Amino acid sequence: MGYSGKVEYAEQRRIRERNTRLYRLAHWPIWIWVFFLAPGPLTFSLFAHGFGLINTAWLLAVLAGTGIAGLYAQLPGVEPRPYILRFDEDKPNPLYRKVCYTFAWNAVLNFALLNLAGLVVASITGVWTMKQLYQYGYLLLFVVVLVLGAAGKLPRVGPSTRGEGIERRYFYGSVWAVTTAQTLLLVLWKIMPSGLAHTREGNLIKLVVFAGALFGMGAAAMRGSLPRTRPIVPGELMVD
Repeated sequence: MGYSGKVEYAEQRRIRERNTRLYRLAHWPIWIWVFFLAPGPLTFSLFAHGFGLINTAWLLAVLAGTGIAGLYAQLPGVEPRPYILRFDEDKPNPLYRKVCYTFAWNAVLNFALLNLAGLVVASITGVWTMKQLYQYGYLLLFVVVLVLGAAGKLPRVGPSTRGEGIERRYFYGSVWAVTTAQTLLLVLWKIMPSGLAHTREGNLIKLVVFAGALFGMGAAAMRGSLPRTRPIVPGELMVD
């Protein structure tokens, strides 16, 4: 089935020879967040109980690691100049991009799938099993994502950047959908009355909102209605 949504034309995009310091600095927090989320059970503990000593130590380690990587231009978007200049160019995909986007896919997919599974179980049984899901299921999904990334089977993680014009829309579409759904779920968790929050009805409301946000934002991304989700017609100079 052909694509009928909005597209971008590469020749209409402004070409940057270099990334500004502000542009590079703005990308650093993205990768801090991606790698900070990597130990899923620790992240679950953070949202359940607040910052602890281990969370703080891990954050400092991530700040140091990503900071050093950024200084050596080993983070996507933090390079002194754009790495990709043609969407259809068969250019080798650097190792740092493969690693960073593999961990980014884990942050996008793992938490969303576990939260969705937990909401489904809670809606059906009335039992909240999120802690157990993160304790026993997170590592399995993490390994699966790492294996797919190592095999180059995830968007933006392949051996070549040739498909960037299409693959980036899958990535940003997923980010839009998951970030919106997770934010709404967090808001509901905070504002829902305690008398309703832990009932099957309350869990069902959370499930409907969470799944609805995933579906709605995903559909908008498929139509190219969200930033960076339109396919870019290849063959002209561009900037990632």
